[in-house]
Amino acid sequence: MSAPTTYTKITTALLQQIAAAVGEANVFTDQAILEDYSHDETEDLHYNPEVVVKPVDTAGVSALLKLCNENHIPVTPRGGGTGLSGAALPIFGGVLLSMEKFKSIISIDTENLQAIVEPGVITEEFINAVGEHGLLYPVDPSSKGSCFIGGNVAHGSGGPRVVKYGTIREYILNLEVVLPTGEVIWTGANTLKYASGYNLTQLMIGSEGTLAVVTRIVTKLIPKPTLSVLMLGSFLENEQACAAVSAIFRAGVIPSALEFMERRGVEWVVQYDQIKFVLEEGINAYLMIEFDGNDLEVIYKDCEKVNTVLEAYGCTNVLLADTAGQKEELWRMRRTMAESVKSNSVYKEEDTVVPRAALPQLINGIKEIGSRYGFESVCYGHAGDGNLHINIIKAGMSDEDWKNKLKDGIRELFQLTADLGGTISGEHGIGLVQKEFMPIKYSEIHLGLMRSIKKVFDPNTILNPGKIF
Repeated sequence: MSAPTTYTKITTALLQQIAAAVGEANVFTDQAILEDYSHDETEDLHYNPEVVVKPVDTAGVSALLKLCNENHIPVTPRGGGTGLSGAALPIFGGVLLSMEKFKSIISIDTENLQAIVEPGVITEEFINAVGEHGLLYPVDPSSKGSCFIGGNVAHGSGGPRVVKYGTIREYILNLEVVLPTGEVIWTGANTLKYASGYNLTQLMIGSEGTLAVVTRIVTKLIPKPTLSVLMLGSFLENEQACAAVSAIFRAGVIPSALEFMERRGVEWVVQYDQIKFVLEEGINAYLMIEFDGNDLEVIYKDCEKVNTVLEAYGCTNVLLADTAGQKEELWRMRRTMAESVKSNSVYKEEDTVVPRAALPQLINGIKEIGSRYGFESVCYGHAGDGNLHINIIKAGMSDEDWKNKLKDGIRELFQLTADLGGTISGEHGIGLVQKEFMPIKYSEIHLGLMRSIKKVFDPNTILNPGKIF
């Protein structure tokens, strides 16, 4: 279902009604503010909203959506603005609905290992808050220091520790949401099991703000491990490192994180973030492998098993980081890689995911496609769950080829991913920039079902229109 070609423009009278719904102090039309909210972290795209609205409570969101639905005004929900798929871009103008004032951790229930949190809470702040109670919320995307937990829900976020603990889908028990028509519902129950009809909670996760606006989140928590060890394995070739990933799991161990980094990405991080790291001659790939738990002897035994696997796959050196400072420096290197690549070159970032054993074929294919189209690439990502971030570097491509031919190369990358049993996004979402590639993976029947679900929730197509389909 495509978005309507026309929406109601926001008049002075409608602006007054919006102010009455959410409070005049929460409505912004200054041009500088509109520009601030016209973009996220997606490449270089800008779409100005007509008004930015920052409600402070669920009642305000409800009144705003009811008003916009009745008047056919598009509403684009926004979290921390760290998205990479264009899901928070107000491409039809209208209302930019910022959830930044929903920033309360309402409760941390240490008896039931649950928390209730508002969507505008910064993810790392939430992780730290529950950590003070000896608990762990393991969903930690690279942007955890600035992204909102509501945006993580909207995109089905993961992060490095998905490999052991699972994605955000494993940790969301219940959601308070406002439907496009203004009604407020809870999607499920605050229980670990749910077999009572369709699971609307899971439907909301990853829906990118196209079905409803999340206003409260009930999360599951787990006991926080007290110990961790981090290993860094060096390889001569990308394919060796990628092939070792599946072998690590076949050896009977499950790391808490398993990250792949290509040499050029590490070089740029060292330059950009001034990290003290010696790049050995001839080394072209790294695997960063973390184990956590409460028994150091058990952790070291797992490290020994992994070390044997790494040697079998051509690993030339293994660095064992067991102090807090060493671990923090290595994690900083991995987490700032996207920012470092962005600072060095014109680029586009894709977010493919394949079965782990297919990683060597995927990275080989990426390089071959790049060679044919004239672009270079820097790859890194959550290898432990098959999720590879592909940073496409303009390099020697002409402006014309970058503008007109690159999409054909990206289409080949996604077709390769699908052929290997994967899909076109592991955690960044579809949003605006990937929607044209959805038919590579999904049939018209599949897409038709998604469009029908959208129409049930949002018959007037006011909520984040023009995304996913």
